[in-house]
This record gives sequence, structure tokens and C-alpha cells, in this order.
Amino acid sequence: MKRSLLISGVITLPLLISGCVSATEDFETDLGFASVSSQTAQRLGKETVWIQSQAQAKSAQERVARLLKPKYVGVDAAIQVALLNNKSLQTSYADVGLSVADLWQEGLLQNPSLSVGYSGIGIARSVEGLIAANLMRLLTRERRLDVAEVRVLQAQLRAVDATLALAMETRRAWIDAASAWEAVSYLNRAKVAADAAAELALELGKTGALPKVDQAREQAFYAELTAQTAEARLAAKLAKERLYKVMGVWGQNLKFEVPNALPPLPGSLKSYKAIEAEALRNRVDLQVARLELEALARSYGLTTATRYLSDLEISAGISVEEEIEEAEDGSETSTNVVSGSGEIGLEIPIFDSGQARLRKAEFQYLKAANQLAAKAVDIRSDARAAFQAYRGRHDIARHYRSNVVPIRTTIEEEALLTYNGMITNTFDLLANTRRKIAAILASVDAKREFYLADADLMAAVYGGGESTPDADAETEIADAGDE
Repeated sequence: MKRSLLISGVITLPLLISGCVSATEDFETDLGFASVSSQTAQRLGKETVWIQSQAQAKSAQERVARLLKPKYVGVDAAIQVALLNNKSLQTSYADVGLSVADLWQEGLLQNPSLSVGYSGIGIARSVEGLIAANLMRLLTRERRLDVAEVRVLQAQLRAVDATLALAMETRRAWIDAASAWEAVSYLNRAKVAADAAAELALELGKTGALPKVDQAREQAFYAELTAQTAEARLAAKLAKERLYKVMGVWGQNLKFEVPNALPPLPGSLKSYKAIEAEALRNRVDLQVARLELEALARSYGLTTATRYLSDLEISAGISVEEEIEEAEDGSETSTNVVSGSGEIGLEIPIFDSGQARLRKAEFQYLKAANQLAAKAVDIRSDARAAFQAYRGRHDIARHYRSNVVPIRTTIEEEALLTYNGMITNTFDLLANTRRKIAAILASVDAKREFYLADADLMAAVYGGGESTPDADAETEIADAGDE
């Protein structure tokens, strides 16, 4: 009888477990990453890959090498390289797999415990077998699966937000690098002209046609411009290094260049009829907060279901006793007596009736609801501010391009004409040249601020501009039913 009991347990349990495994078979195939890839492509138009094998890693590296093969790498290529090559992003994708594994784990029944005992005193011997299982986990299985499914959706959206954040960071780094090299490019041209002017001043000084003070002014202007160019070149190199970092490139992949100028200002601007509604509809971090509220609601139902009965264990087994009887003629006869046994163990809610756990769950839900409402208000404000900055930065950059720089160029050209006619002195000519250089550098910076504002507007509408809620907040209620 003991043997038949063990065989029955071995046969029945795998059948139950196999039903749970089949429920998560689809998740096991792609571990939920297909949803992340599709949502990312919809928002960015870029390819994302979760690298889990040597073949995938090799394919990604070959794609990166092709993207970096041209001498100049544009912003779209830089973003695609970052999405394929950044290792920190791969950690966010791994969190999706972890959440799916948790869902799978919740779908499996808890392993039963088996105990076998033997006792023998004198002529009395007995063998006992007992199998115990936690019935409460079975009764709450569906609720636990509901919570785990929400956690999978949250992990997927967090991975999408991390992808958007990396794309935005790469875009900003590329803008900074291209703008910095644009400033270097202009200063190099100005430095060449200043060098020629300084050489001319030196030759005129040898003939006595130019006073020493004017010669010194030309030399000082050239020296200051040289220092300014060195500062700009250093800033450009550091900006490019930041771009290398977010793209995750090193070694032979560092040979590419960024363009020496940002694209011209666009002729038309983006238009949003309802910028707030657009942001509320598309922001990934807001969707994560909504799912957090839903997970809390489902966990609250789990807490309610286990308020009075949080631990219920059922045990069943058999006992085999051997009885030996001695006859008058000295012979012995043995008889096996088989009896069944059953036990139920539960926690008696005398001191803790579960009211505290219910109140805690209610407060957690209230906290999440207020956090969601506050985030919605912040997103509305962020969207309005980002759109105002986008339009305002464009107006400022266009003003520098169309008004300030042309006027300063005209002033310098007229000053040069009067200088050649011996009307304007060297001091005034150099002052006008300095103001023109400052105006052009300010124009370059204004264009850079516009493109950064454009990136911020995309982040305000779609997400990726700030970090998602900390995953530690989930641990407060993930096991609410176990408290």
C-alpha cells in the first residue's frame, strides 16, 4: 500500500504542473520582448534587439559596423547604434525576462512535502507515510497570476521607456557634438583670417606704416582667438566622448565623425492641437503608473481573500502496523493493519485578524492613486512647457540667423572698408570683428538649444525624458497575500 501511495503522488502532480506550464508557453518563446520591440518601433522607427546568444551578438556587431562605416554618422544612425550596442539597455530587457519567469513561477503549484516514519518496539512495528500540501496557494493561484501578469506588462513598458530614454540621450549627445564642432569650424576660419591680419600688421610695422600699439592689438586678437579655438576644440572632443559612451562604442568603432554643423532650422514647426492630451495618451511612464494602480487593486483583492485564513495546509497519509500473535503451539502469525490519516493545519486569527494588512493595502492603493494623479498633472505641465520652449527657441534661433548675424557682418564689412580708407582705427575694427564672432557663436548656440528643445518635446510627448518609477515600490505589495 505504501508503494501505491507514492506512485499515485508521482503521477498526479506532474499532470497538474504541466497544465500550469502550458499557460506560459507563449511567454517562454520570446519572453515578452516582442511587445517591447513593436512599441519601440512604433515610437522611434528603430530596431531593438535583446541579445541572448553569440549569434545575436555577432549579428548586432555586424549591423553596428555597417552603420559606422560612412565617414560622417547622422543622428538617426547614432541612435540605432546605441539601441543595438548599449549594454545598460540590455539590462532593462533582462528585467522583462525576470518578470515573465515570476509569472511562470506563480503558475506552478507548490511542491508537496513527503514524510515517512518507522517505529519498532518489541514485537510492534509500524510504518507511516504523510504527504502535505499548502492549499491556500492553490486557492489564491488565479489572483496571484493576475498580479504577476500586470508586473509583466509593467516590465515591458519600463523597457520601452528605457529605450526611449537612451534614444533621447543619444540625440542630445549628437546635437551637442555637432554643435561643438560647428563652433570649432567657424573659429578655425576666423583664426586663419586673424593670422593673416597679424602677419600683415607685422610687415606693416617693419615699414613704419602701422604703429606698435596697433600691431600689438592684432597680435593679441590672434592669441585670444587661438585660446578660444582651443577651448572650443576641447569642448567638442568631450562632447563626442559623451556620444561614444551612450552609443557603447570603443576600439575600431571610434573612427567615425559627426557633421561639422547642425542641420539648418526647419521651415515649418510641429503643430499639436492638444499637446496635453497627446502626452497623456502616449507617455509610457504614465501607463506604468496606471498598471501599478491596477496591480495594487488586484493585490488588495488577494489580501482580502486571505484576511482570516492566510495559511491552510492539508496533510494525508497512511499508517501500516504489523501485529504479531503467538499461538499456544509456539507458532507466530503476523497481520498488517492499514489505516488512513488526515490533518488540516491553519492559523487561528486570535491576535491578528488581518485588519492591519487590509488597512496597509488600502493606504498603498491610496498612495498610488495620488501618485498617478500627480504624475498626470506634471505631464500636462511638462508638455506645455516643452512645446513653449520648442516654439520660443525656434524664434530666437531664427532671429539670430536672420537679423543679428547679418547686421554684425555688415558692420564688420563697413568697418573694414573705412579702415582701408584710414577712417576707422584698428581698435574699432577688432572690436567689430569680436562682436561678429560672438554673434555667430551665439547663433550656433541658439540653433543647438532649438534642437535640444525639439528632443525635449519628443520626450514630453512619448516618454524617456525621466526615469520610470523605482521597481522597489513594487515589493511593498507584490507579496501582500503572504503577510
